[in-house]
Amino acid sequence: MSEVSLFGLLAAYFLLLLLVARRTARDATNQSFFIGNKRSHWLLVAFGMVGTTLSGVTFISVPGAVGRDGFAYLQVMLGYVVGYVLVAYVLLPLYYRMKLTSIYHYLDVRLGHQAYLSGASFFLLSRTLSASARLYLVVNILQLTVLDSLGVPFWLSTLVILGMILLYTYEGGVKTIVWTDTLQTAGMLLALAGCVWWLLAQLGFDLVSGWQALEAGGYTRVLNRHSDSPGYFWKQFFAGIFIVLAMTGMDQEIMQKNISVPTLRDAQKNMLVLTVVLTGVLLLFMFLGGLLSLYAPSVGLAATGDKLFPAVVMQHMPAALQLLFFLGLVSALFPSADGAMTALTASFCLDILGWQRRSDLGEAQQRRQRHWVHLGFCALFLALVLLFRWLDNASMIGLILKLTGYTYGPILGLFAFGLLTARSVRHGARYAVPLVALAGPVLCYLLELNQAALLGSYRMGLELLIVNGLLVFAGLWLISRPAR
Repeated sequence: MSEVSLFGLLAAYFLLLLLVARRTARDATNQSFFIGNKRSHWLLVAFGMVGTTLSGVTFISVPGAVGRDGFAYLQVMLGYVVGYVLVAYVLLPLYYRMKLTSIYHYLDVRLGHQAYLSGASFFLLSRTLSASARLYLVVNILQLTVLDSLGVPFWLSTLVILGMILLYTYEGGVKTIVWTDTLQTAGMLLALAGCVWWLLAQLGFDLVSGWQALEAGGYTRVLNRHSDSPGYFWKQFFAGIFIVLAMTGMDQEIMQKNISVPTLRDAQKNMLVLTVVLTGVLLLFMFLGGLLSLYAPSVGLAATGDKLFPAVVMQHMPAALQLLFFLGLVSALFPSADGAMTALTASFCLDILGWQRRSDLGEAQQRRQRHWVHLGFCALFLALVLLFRWLDNASMIGLILKLTGYTYGPILGLFAFGLLTARSVRHGARYAVPLVALAGPVLCYLLELNQAALLGSYRMGLELLIVNGLLVFAGLWLISRPAR
């Protein structure tokens, strides 16, 4: 693969994104930026959300994990399915009935202003850390595989990519992202299908014989029956449900696309179609991982884990597929950053600056403020990515991604308390709500740190999110009273 070809592909791809942005951002308003004027087509949103739900980390890590864990990720996926159904038929009706632009406004109505600010703040913290960490991981892969050899410095690569994202999201926001996500999802799936086809041909398999070979190699194992293990089936299953509830149903980035659909019925169809398509795509990613694990030993390749997929592509696949791989990687990169930047801008303007409570700002003033906030988050992303690069520690990024999981626990606890009880926070205790929200992650960290002494051989896994939410729920119960 020549560098000229790669740059040509990236330039053409970005030009296409800009053309889409120019067309969709025409006559855009603040409501276009936040919820697309509630005119998005549900099928378009469903397909585009596949790319948003996945990421560059998924693109690399899910295939890489098959050699070690088999198809164990299916345990979490089964929980995802239940979670998406609950989002469609429990949370979406609430958001549409209340005509929300920011979903955290529900907490204001139900539990008071301190709960509202707590939920929005935890979202801002979590999404900023996770999106910038994912952006770093993908830019780093591009840097190591191609850009270093061209002498392009890391800071310039990051600046250019963030500049691209800023350009096509600056005006249109969600109205634009609904269309660009669809394009990016198509690019990711094209790369996935091309790599699977090539590996099947190299190994001399069709789909059926390929599956049989994976079964014979032990790569299709799913169930983990060891209750003390973090990968135990029921832990993974229930964690999958609550991951979707918290990180999809209670996440402004994902929900702003859902509530951009005109009607509740269409938004529910969007979630159900997303569930089916996403399940099929993740199964194909795992199938790809199994084929990679079969192919690597046959050519003497020792790479494993996250390094396996890029190593096979760069060392053994033809130039056309290498270009397709980078198209898929970039297609996975942009949705995880553009949607986050737009949602963070929306949440900061609506929740922190309080646009929904103010009548002193006209459309033009709001637009100027929104532009400055958008630029501010772009600069923050750049600073965090460069910080991760300076630390140059893969485990540090893993820690950041894990910490962002901690920050969804308080959001889960706040929403669960509002939805499942009729209690209200005592007037004198309303300022304790942020302390309760902070206490959940702190107690979870202490529990995880001392789990050997407290839990014996039992090891916490993804269920830590559930424990986090329960602790916040219990704290809110203690400072609340029955509703009058």
